Amino acid sequence: MRLDKYLKVSRIIKRRSVANELCDAKHVTVNGKTARASYDVKVGDVIEIQTGSKTTRAEVLNVAEHATKESAAFMFRLID
Repeated sequence: MRLDKYLKVSRIIKRRSVANELCDAKHVTVNGKTARASYDVKVGDVIEIQTGSKTTRAEVLNVAEHATKESAAFMFRLID
């Protein structure tokens, strides 16, 4: 699954267009490398999103095409 779509489906980011813009601006890294929106997300990847002074790190636990609000929480684990 594409990175921008994963961020939207897992509800880490609210809109796919915002996820796409963050990737284009090089604010998203996967496993320590800058990632494009077309990056293919795999289980075990660590995604880091820089928005202003806030950094969000999440480990991918599951990749699903569709997710409900409840099941989206099980698609990733936040890392502090």
